Amino acid sequence: MAVWSGPACAGFLALAVGCVLLLQPELPGSALRALWGPGLWAPPSGGASAEGRLAAAWEALIVRPARPWSRVAVGVNACVDVVLSGVKLLQALGLSPGNGKDHSVLHSREDLEEAFIHFMGRGAAAERFFSDEEAFHNISQIASALPGAQHYVGGNAALIGQKLAANSDLKVLLCGPVGPKLHQLLDDNIVVPPESMQEVDEFHLILEYQAGEQWGQLTAPNANRFIFSHDLSNGAMNMLEVFVSSLEEFQPDLVVLSGLHMMEGQSKEIQKKRLLEAVISISDIPTDIPVHLELASMTDRELMSNIMHQQVFPLVNSLGLNEQELLFLSQSASGPHSSLLAWSGVPDVGVVSDILFWILKEHGRSRERASDLTRIHFHTLAYHILATVDGHWGNQLASVAAGARVAGTQACASETIDAGRVSLKAPLEFLTSHSEAGSKVSINPDEPVVEWHREGISFHFTPVLVCKDPIRTVGLGDAISAEGLFYSEVYPH
Repeated sequence: MAVWSGPACAGFLALAVGCVLLLQPELPGSALRALWGPGLWAPPSGGASAEGRLAAAWEALIVRPARPWSRVAVGVNACVDVVLSGVKLLQALGLSPGNGKDHSVLHSREDLEEAFIHFMGRGAAAERFFSDEEAFHNISQIASALPGAQHYVGGNAALIGQKLAANSDLKVLLCGPVGPKLHQLLDDNIVVPPESMQEVDEFHLILEYQAGEQWGQLTAPNANRFIFSHDLSNGAMNMLEVFVSSLEEFQPDLVVLSGLHMMEGQSKEIQKKRLLEAVISISDIPTDIPVHLELASMTDRELMSNIMHQQVFPLVNSLGLNEQELLFLSQSASGPHSSLLAWSGVPDVGVVSDILFWILKEHGRSRERASDLTRIHFHTLAYHILATVDGHWGNQLASVAAGARVAGTQACASETIDAGRVSLKAPLEFLTSHSEAGSKVSINPDEPVVEWHREGISFHFTPVLVCKDPIRTVGLGDAISAEGLFYSEVYPH
C-alpha cells in the first residue's frame, strides 16, 4: 500500500479543491470550509488566521458613541449564583444516569436529573423553577459544599449592572433582592437603594457541563449550563415598584429591566395580576428614558404571549434575547417559522432574521402603532444580529461587534481575544430571509459586520469567535447585552 507524504497530500487536496471550484463555482462557503477546515480560511499568502483578522477588524470598529450614557438604572432580578459541575452534583445527590425529559417546573431530584440530561444532550441552556423549598434548600447546601463550587453575582439585572459598572465613568443603580453575600460580591461602582437590601440571599444553582463531557451514555455536543432555583423574591418581582420609585432620585439616562421570566413559578392568577402591575410600573418610567428588556429562558407560552401582547413590548425601546427565547416567542404568538420545534445546530440566519423582522413589524414602532420598541439584540453561540428600526439608534457596528467580542473574551476568561483559543462556527454564507427573496451574503473576516435592510429595518450581523475551552458560560448573554448597550446610542425624539 502506497503511503502519501504530508506535502503530497496537501498538494493533492489543493488540486482536488481547485477542480471542485472550477466545476462548482457556486459551492456554498460551508462546503468549502468542510473541505479546507476552519484554520485554512486565510489569505493565500498565509499570514494571520481568520480568527486573528476578525478580532483585529472588530477593534477598528468598536468606538464609543458620540452621546454615551452616564447613569444607568438596572433591575430587578438579583441573586447569588452557585456555579459547579452538573454531573458532579448529580453524583453527589446519589442519582444514576437515566433518560432525559424536559419538565417546565421541577418538583424532585429525579425531575432535576431528567431535565438536566434533556438539555445536556442538546448542548442547550435552560432555566427552571424548583417548587419544593425544603428539597431545594438541601440540594443547595450540598452544592455549595462541593469542592470546586464557586459563588458569583447572579440574576440578569445584577450581572448586567456588574458588567456596566466595570466602566468607571458610568454610575450604576441596581435594584433587586440584595442579601449580604451578594452585596459583598458587587462592584463598588454600584449603588443599591436601602429598600433593596434583605437579610437572606436568593441562591441559584448553575450546573455547567463541558463539550464532550459524559454522563452515562450521554455526551454533551458543546459546553453550556442548566439553571434552577426556588426564588420567591425574584419570582414575584418584589422589587419592581422600589426600582421605579428610585428612578426619580437617581435620574438615569437608560433603564435596563429583567426578571419577567421569573414569574413562571407563580400561579396563573398571581402571574396575571403581577404582569398588570408591572405594566403600570413600567408606564411610570418617563418616556424620554429608553428602556431595555432582557428576556431569559421560559416554558410558559401564555406568559410569553401576555408579555408580548399585554403592553410590555410596546413600553420598552429595546430587547435582548437568545435563540431559544426567539423561537419560543414566535411559537407563543404563531409567528414566522413557529412550526419549527427546535433549532438544529447553528440557527439558520434567514429564519432568525425573519422572526426579528416580524417582531419589529408587528410590535415595534411604526406610523400606525404607538410602540417604543425599535431595537433587538439577538445572540446565539455562533453569531449575533442587531436589528433596529431606522432613525432611532446609532453606532450599531460598534455595538454588535462589542457584544460578540465580549462573548469570546468572557468565555475564555481573557482580557483580549486570543486567536489560538477561539474558532469560527458561524456560516460563511447565508440567505438573509426565507419568507421573502433574501439576498445571499458572504462573510469576510476583514469586514466582519455585515449589514442589510428590509422595509425600514436595518440588520447588523457579526460572527462570534467561540471559545474552544470555555472557563465559564453563565452570564454570557447578560454581558453581551450590557456591552451592546454600552456602545449604543439612542437618537432623541
